[in-house]
Amino acid sequence: MTGYAHETVMLEECVEALQPRDGGVYVDCTLGGGGHTERILAAADCRVIGLDRDPAALAAAAARIGSDRLVPVHARFSEIGEVLARLGIDAVDGILADLGVSSHQLDTADRGFSFRFSGPIDMRMDPTSGSPASVLVNELSESELADLIFHFGEDRLARRIAKTIVTGRPWSDTLVLANAISAAVPPPARRGRIHPATRTFQALRIAVNEELVELQALLDASVGTLKPGGRVAILSFHSLEDRMVKQFFADRSGKTAPRDPWGNPVGPVHLKVLPPRTPSPEDDNPRARSARLRVAERLPWNAP
Repeated sequence: MTGYAHETVMLEECVEALQPRDGGVYVDCTLGGGGHTERILAAADCRVIGLDRDPAALAAAAARIGSDRLVPVHARFSEIGEVLARLGIDAVDGILADLGVSSHQLDTADRGFSFRFSGPIDMRMDPTSGSPASVLVNELSESELADLIFHFGEDRLARRIAKTIVTGRPWSDTLVLANAISAAVPPPARRGRIHPATRTFQALRIAVNEELVELQALLDASVGTLKPGGRVAILSFHSLEDRMVKQFFADRSGKTAPRDPWGNPVGPVHLKVLPPRTPSPEDDNPRARSARLRVAERLPWNAP
């Protein structure tokens, strides 16, 4: 599995956010090619529980790192509580989630994530379970497709694209579908910075993998999973994810809570939010341009 390649985004910033220490236990919720975990293990004599839905990623990371301080687990990151319970771990010192699609997944045609190649319309993070995206494009009604593309892809041309998809059924090839979407949008939309099919493919991928549901479950579990002083770091790549993380951190830090007459938040405050970070101008990875890293630290009081 040495062919699993991925260029890690904001590597140093993510590891710095976790502040790895000797004896600590950390969860890399999106192990991928193992870039973040490799650097965490190099920074301290600690352990990393590496979760990933993709069996290829798990095998590649285990082969790359080759350390018994890495515990790779085939699981969704929403299952973090169950995984730690099985391992007999009550709480951890840090949680990291890189929500981006890996370079390997995007660059492997038969995974169906990219419209740059001809391949099956799949898009599953875990190709061993669930239904591929072809089921959505071939079976959803026009209105259901339009809603999906509008809400998950934030595309104002969702209705036009949905009509094109329904009219052209059945679909089986990513490149053919992307070209049809491109032809369906007005000429000015084809000359933008991103391909006209980008938002539709994002929407299908989010729906197939239940990405926003997964993220909310991880956020909800994070507070109770962290030790006091432990940190959760979430690296997101589009506004839907980033808004969810920002809102959750605001809620759990007391920022959105009602105030008493002295200006103090009413109700428990679990997190201290650190300033968000974006890639440095020197980062020439094109997949990093939309990245935003949000970090919060578990306060030593108000345990759930």
